Amino acid sequence: MAEYTLHCFAQSGNCYKAALALELAAADWTPRSVDYFGGETRTPAYRAINVMGEAPVLEHNGVKFSQSGVILDYLAETLGRFGPANAAERRDILRWLLWDNHKLTSYTATYRFMRTFTDDTDPAVLKAFRARAETAWGVLNEHLQGRSYVVGEGLSIADLSLCGYLFFPDEIGVEWNAYPNVRDWLARIRAEPRWMHPYELMPGHPLPRSA
Repeated sequence: MAEYTLHCFAQSGNCYKAALALELAAADWTPRSVDYFGGETRTPAYRAINVMGEAPVLEHNGVKFSQSGVILDYLAETLGRFGPANAAERRDILRWLLWDNHKLTSYTATYRFMRTFTDDTDPAVLKAFRARAETAWGVLNEHLQGRSYVVGEGLSIADLSLCGYLFFPDEIGVEWNAYPNVRDWLARIRAEPRWMHPYELMPGHPLPRSA
């Protein structure tokens, strides 16, 4: 039995954040497929796992953790990888985790979902979310000017959080060459030993015809 179990599905960048941390650290982990598109997260059985009805959920040593930022923070501690070098870096990582969930992931993920996985989305709504996402991409691109990683000198959970939804460029409809610092940063992450695309790393791809 694996040490870590991650309840996840391939289309979720939030799930990918945790899965990538586990895989890059060569942790003993196993994915447990969540049928999000089939409505599993709305069932009483899943709500017993996570009252918020969301994925990912990490199980370790009999304890369940939800919310990707919390999971990443926990994994940095237990795996001894991708954490801060000092108190100042810890606060900076936290700053980027919070910004990611509020600005980058929130708009990028919602825009991608409406663009790729739903029908009859109001074009005005889609345009508004695209504009918000582009603003966030620009902030990240500017921050990465002259930097290899988001915080400090090496890969951290800040990078793993921020990149979660950015390896789906075709589904987002973005050309990262327009954001060269983001493009090069994603290439550095992609070059990490054990890196895998979300659709290779987690179960649930391709979607069933009924989705």
